[in-house]
Amino acid sequence: MRGPTILSYLFSGVAVLTAARAHVGTAPGKTPKVQTLPSLREQAELLDGWTEERKALIPQLLRKYGVDAWLMSQREYAEDTVFWALKEATQFSARRRTTHLFLADPVGGAPSSYSWIENTNVVWEDLRRILATQKPRSIALNTHPEIAFSGGLHAGELDAVVQGVGEEWKEKFVLEPMLGVEVVATMVKSRLPWYRKMMETAWAIIEEGFSEKIIVPGKSTSWDIEWWMREKIQSLNYTTWFQPSVFILTAEGFPAADGSSAAMDDPRAPDHPIQFGDLIHTDFGVSALGLNTDTQHIGYVLYPGETEADVPKGMLEGLKKVNRLQDIVKSNMKIGMTGNEILKASREQMQSEGIEGKIYCHATGEWGHSAGSVIGMTNLQDKVPVLGDLPLLKNTYYSIELFAEHFVPERNRTIVFPQEEDVYWDEATNSWEWVYGRQEEMLLIRTPAESGPTAPTEL
Repeated sequence: MRGPTILSYLFSGVAVLTAARAHVGTAPGKTPKVQTLPSLREQAELLDGWTEERKALIPQLLRKYGVDAWLMSQREYAEDTVFWALKEATQFSARRRTTHLFLADPVGGAPSSYSWIENTNVVWEDLRRILATQKPRSIALNTHPEIAFSGGLHAGELDAVVQGVGEEWKEKFVLEPMLGVEVVATMVKSRLPWYRKMMETAWAIIEEGFSEKIIVPGKSTSWDIEWWMREKIQSLNYTTWFQPSVFILTAEGFPAADGSSAAMDDPRAPDHPIQFGDLIHTDFGVSALGLNTDTQHIGYVLYPGETEADVPKGMLEGLKKVNRLQDIVKSNMKIGMTGNEILKASREQMQSEGIEGKIYCHATGEWGHSAGSVIGMTNLQDKVPVLGDLPLLKNTYYSIELFAEHFVPERNRTIVFPQEEDVYWDEATNSWEWVYGRQEEMLLIRTPAESGPTAPTEL
């Protein structure tokens, strides 16, 4: 998390920027606009509808993984991770002891799910009676030691479950990690229109933040823009799941291609003034309606009087190169393959095309880093233990997050070009598609000719 910074210079000097800014969208043909959220009551209705759609899928998931029953139990403020995917919109935590039981194939006309909010032994008495009638051969518990979405049962609550249902059922307990993973990962189709709107809102905030409306070269700093973004999110009644970051890719001390110096995810990276000729980068996401976006874009600060024709050619080539790396990864994301298999295939292909960089993709949606297979990490480019061995699932959202290295002659150095865009699985095309789009054109911060120095001659 970044430390606080004073915004005293953020808007100073903006009045002198009299030249109108022609919109240069980051994706061809797209001009993102902020999308207004519905009322809280309407949001709750949407959320509860999506949750019911998801709950209806659980019995068939139990059958898919050969499990007869799934038991979750938690106390207030010690919730199982999956609880947050199953709760009602107006629930802000579990209450008392909150327990759920799901059955794959209930007999005798019994329901397929049960829930209790109870602080007496009634819950255990009911459970023992149901189990005695249904006679499940296996009961899944969320006890995985490595996967957060399959390991949310607290140790003390496990003891309470064993004591409550009795030793006779303990031998039926099993671990099936894909239950928690797939329930949380599954994004029902009716969520996509609102996810698109959220992604468009994220793009719109980035494009405003990376403009001369907000950035005053020589005065605005990277932390100023980060905190402007936070304030902007708040003013729109959205929130976020991480502190926005703004980095100056061409600044001294920024990470070199070998990863030395301050990394892009370093929460204490230095606060630099933004200058003419800087290549700047943001990692940014918004949260609403139980969903989270994740986007990384880059922009260039034009010298006074410059136009898009004056952007260094090497920087435009770097953007094209990272776009190609996005294509490589997306094309290798085959349903059913593990993240490590996708990582291996993608790295082999990028190396055959002479691209150097790193791949670190993850599921997103319900959580920012959500349930699903991980395709590389910044420090794990050969394979990711455990999470990289999970299979890639349909009906989820993924952030294709990565960077490509490119030598920029105009700066006489190799610069990293990060990008991140979210995708969804499209049944119609049988492929991953961008939720809103992807950055293919540089964001430009324009300045009138009378406002500062001219560009230096090319190196």
